[in-house]
Amino acid sequence: IDSEKRRQISVRGLAGLGDVSELRKSFNRHLHFTLVKDRNVATPRDYFFALAHAVRDHLVGRWIRTQQCYYERDPKRIYYLSLEFYMGRTLQNTMVNLGLQNACDEAIYQLGLDLEELEEIEEDAGLGNGGLGRLAACFLDSMATLGLAAYGYGIRYEFGIFNQKIVDGWQVEEADDWLRYGNPWEKARPEYMLPVHFYGRVEHTAEGAKWVDTQVVLAMPYDTPVPGYKNNTVNTMRLWSAKAPNDFNLQEFNVGDYIEAVLDRNLAENISRVLYPNDNFFEGKELRLKQEYFVVAATLQDIIRRFKSSKFGCRDPVRASFETFPDKVAIQLNDTHPALSIPELMRILVDVEKMDWDKAWEITQKTCAYTNHTVLPEALERWPISMFEKLLPRHLEIIYTINQKHLDHVAALYPGDVDRLRRMSVIEEGDCKRINMAHLCVIGSHAVNGVARIHSEIVKNSVFKDFYDLEPEKFQNKTNGITPRRWLLLCNPGLAEVIAEKIGEDFITDLSQLKKLLQFVDDEIFIRDVAKVKQENKLKFSAQLEEQYKVKINPSSMFDVQVKRIHEYKRQLLNCLHAITLYNRIRSNPTKSFVPRTIMIGGKAAPGYHMAKMIIKLITSIGEVVNNDPYVGDRLKVIFLENYRVSFAEKVIPASDLSQQISTAGTEASGTGNMKFMLNGALTIGTMDGANVEMAEEAGEENLFIFGMRVEDVEAMDQQGYNAKKYYDRLPELRQAIDQISSGFFSPRDPGCFHDVVNMLMYHDRFKVFADYEAYIQCQGQVDELYMNPREWTKKVIKNIASSGKFSSDRTITEYAREIWGVEPSCHGSVASSGDPVGGYAELCSLAGAGRH
Repeated sequence: IDSEKRRQISVRGLAGLGDVSELRKSFNRHLHFTLVKDRNVATPRDYFFALAHAVRDHLVGRWIRTQQCYYERDPKRIYYLSLEFYMGRTLQNTMVNLGLQNACDEAIYQLGLDLEELEEIEEDAGLGNGGLGRLAACFLDSMATLGLAAYGYGIRYEFGIFNQKIVDGWQVEEADDWLRYGNPWEKARPEYMLPVHFYGRVEHTAEGAKWVDTQVVLAMPYDTPVPGYKNNTVNTMRLWSAKAPNDFNLQEFNVGDYIEAVLDRNLAENISRVLYPNDNFFEGKELRLKQEYFVVAATLQDIIRRFKSSKFGCRDPVRASFETFPDKVAIQLNDTHPALSIPELMRILVDVEKMDWDKAWEITQKTCAYTNHTVLPEALERWPISMFEKLLPRHLEIIYTINQKHLDHVAALYPGDVDRLRRMSVIEEGDCKRINMAHLCVIGSHAVNGVARIHSEIVKNSVFKDFYDLEPEKFQNKTNGITPRRWLLLCNPGLAEVIAEKIGEDFITDLSQLKKLLQFVDDEIFIRDVAKVKQENKLKFSAQLEEQYKVKINPSSMFDVQVKRIHEYKRQLLNCLHAITLYNRIRSNPTKSFVPRTIMIGGKAAPGYHMAKMIIKLITSIGEVVNNDPYVGDRLKVIFLENYRVSFAEKVIPASDLSQQISTAGTEASGTGNMKFMLNGALTIGTMDGANVEMAEEAGEENLFIFGMRVEDVEAMDQQGYNAKKYYDRLPELRQAIDQISSGFFSPRDPGCFHDVVNMLMYHDRFKVFADYEAYIQCQGQVDELYMNPREWTKKVIKNIASSGKFSSDRTITEYAREIWGVEPSCHGSVASSGDPVGGYAELCSLAGAGRH
């Protein structure tokens, strides 16, 4: 075998001859029986589906056995509730986690096809906006890999995050019809369909409260397998889809308009139609509140059904009682979106199970835990009471009672402190009374966590300070992480291989072992290999960019990348100002030698976020000017990366040299893209914000390019007032850049185009772009200097990779498990392995209850 092939063997799994011929047979069988095609009429998409089904077959036995095993052993179950799961593509991830990549590669090659080409046909499951949704996906991978009995629960949106097109430099959205050709990874489970109630009214009777005259929507579950890494565990992600009941709108009062009634079924089914495309922004729409209750109500019924019907429960009367519920169930709320779990669990325990209030409240608190994801006030969920009253009248009553008891408790501890009561109430008084969902979550949970150390400190010292004073033991930190399976093995096999040659393969499930790479930081051959992998990744990415977007870039330039949602706090505008400054310097010193750069910025703007859309237009406009200026040549290019998404991240991150993480200190709760770049051999330019702080701590601050105000400086500036004009007057290069944007230099056909952007930067910039400009430009100079010395640059890269072990989601989940959920991860999954390639069909025939989910 040539050295290239040999390098790829260990990490991608051996292609056993049995596996290869079995996969070929399976592929052909699915092409024939599942897709009903032969090789003469089959399209590339048919081949993708045939392969997906062949790979899926390898999951089924393990999936059934894992669930059977949980039923037998009755472990504490973890329920991760999230309105977003940003999964991306599934085929390659499944092959990686089952150790089937080489076997599939070989089988597909023998069939005269190209695996990478088939992988590109799969649609992303884009059921998320950004960090919060992708975190949920990484967590599912880690929970399965750590052998936890965990379930992801969410909504099966018919349309995920919109596809972004750039037309004349502007973002245009189009619907993401990801299910158009079918989804080979999901299994509908109509037998577990459940009713969800809306509207109606509450009757108070001698037997207690009754919620009556409701409208019913059915929740249909779709299950997707979540395989752990080579441990035979396959967990479940269960996504709910809304179905109208068959008698919908056909009750007695609607006699006669049968056609109209059937057409109205859409109204109920719209609940799971589309993902709200806002990142870090709250839009108080009734349909969104319906989505939040829909996922919560269906999931809690499922959790309670599973709790009651466990084998332990069947044998033992204890399970007729809910005493042991918190010992068997943990519910993690991914932000406040599933906050209704708290009043809904109370409603079930008190109204349905007839438990007394205090006991029910104790169980609810012990069961629930809440993760906070942002401190931006515009992102906090505050629902109008009028909307609740109409949609969820019983839940409103329950929330009032929760709040009353909470305020009674606070008043007893702080007599006469009415301002504290106002600050800590779940109900916000004012012109429009609102429910503060974050306060509800803090009160109703036994643990509250931030997602990076600095964020968790801000949570305790400002956002929830009053609550921290009351119950400091509730507050924890759980610094985010990323799964090294997708974000190293899958997206950067070349780097994974170079690492495995040096330290073996165990780092894949114990990323802290990357520390062992520090002993090779002066090893010339290792330095050369790491640099070579990066160069190969850059060449491959350049070719893809040219093929798909018809843009030509210089692969020997520095790839300077900022990819994330477009938001003022993330300060893509600061990046723009650097690009313009660089351009002006090249223009005024055309003979001077510059470090060539390709500045790439990508990300989606929420459709209703005007400023974010203007930022995209500014980036594309700067590109038009810079990229067509003959004086500049290929020393500088500015590229907007269209339709950034999980599958695109997997391509651009391994090819990046510089990672931009430049939010105003105190605004980015954690960030996880920062970790992906670090693991994939890019250096970071960033502020002391979010997880950047811990990255600098792990690698040494001298191995990142840290610049700008710290949280303390931002706070001090808020005290004295931020004056943008001061910087504009003092810094000639900043003034020139702003004047160019303002005068229409970058928009000659519409000179006033960027008036709103300039006006914001000059007079009401909450995120203080100008205050960090000077330090940023200077820091970028240090980046240039180091890039001119490739050996020293690569040594820093190695130190960064070696220090990225902390940022595995395996570490994060281990901390959640021990410190919040009270369970121990088992290093090697929960299920005995099976020699049968499709996972023990023969054994299954003898198992009772094999279909339990």
